[in-house]
This record gives sequence, structure tokens and C-alpha cells, in this order.
Amino acid sequence: MLGLAASFSDSILAIHILAAVIGFGVLFAYPIVSLVAAKTDRRAMPWYHRMQELFGRYLVAPGLVVILIAGIYLASHEHQWSKFYVQWGLGAVVVIGGIGGGFLGPRERKLAQLAARDVANTAPEAEVTWSAEYEALNTQLLIVGSILLLIIVLTVFFMALHLGA
Repeated sequence: MLGLAASFSDSILAIHILAAVIGFGVLFAYPIVSLVAAKTDRRAMPWYHRMQELFGRYLVAPGLVVILIAGIYLASHEHQWSKFYVQWGLGAVVVIGGIGGGFLGPRERKLAQLAARDVANTAPEAEVTWSAEYEALNTQLLIVGSILLLIIVLTVFFMALHLGA
């Protein structure tokens, strides 16, 4: 019976890790994809920003829920609620969820609209020039997205320190 309980806990840990990799992995690709897309085909940026918003809604947010549920199980099963890494993880879930749903999602949607407008206002043979509004909003998203990535990296680091202890 003890072996079964341990393997169930290990399975939950695996689900927890997979949810983080699947849910957050795409976020680490955004800076590279954004840079390449902006340099190779600016007309693709409306699509790119719509995909960011959809990935946030249908990949990152559900992944965050799985991370939270699995993390609650693991913290309870291992009696770790008083540990720093658990408190940090809970805080990170709240911050990531708040930033994703309350800040990034709406602004990615707006950025897609601005990009579409700027593309539509450009002659087919001309290079797309971004409006000041697009540039400012894109800069905000890059800064806040970088902070989000830092929170994720720190969270993984704290979890790894615990596993290594």
C-alpha cells in the first residue's frame, strides 16, 4: 500500500512538472518568435498577437490551474505548507494568473487590433510601420512578460532547491 501511495504522489509531481513545462514553455518562445516575426514578416504580427492571447487563455491558464491543484495536493501530502518554496509557489500562481488574465490577455488582444490596423493602413508593397500606440503597448508587454518569465524561473529554481534538499 505504501508503494502505491508513493507512486501516486510521484504521478502528481510529474503532472505538476508537465503542466509547468506545457503551460509556460510557450512563454519562453515569445521573445524569439516576436523578434523573428517582426524582422521577417511584419504583416504576420496581428496573427501572432492573437495567438499569444489564445495561448494564454487555452494553454497557460489551464496549465496554471493544474499546477495549483497538483501543488496543493503535494504540499498537503508532504506536510510542506510552512516551507518558503510552497508560499512562493502560491504567490507566484496568484501573480502569474493576475498578470496573465488581467494584464497580458487584454493587451495582447489590443496589440493584435493595433497591428491589424497598422498593416491595413500600409500599402501592399510598402513595409509596415508601427504606430506609436502599437510600439508603446508592445514595449509594456515585453517588460511585463519579462517579469513574468523571471517569476517562473525563480519559482522553478526554488522548487528545484527543495527537491535537491
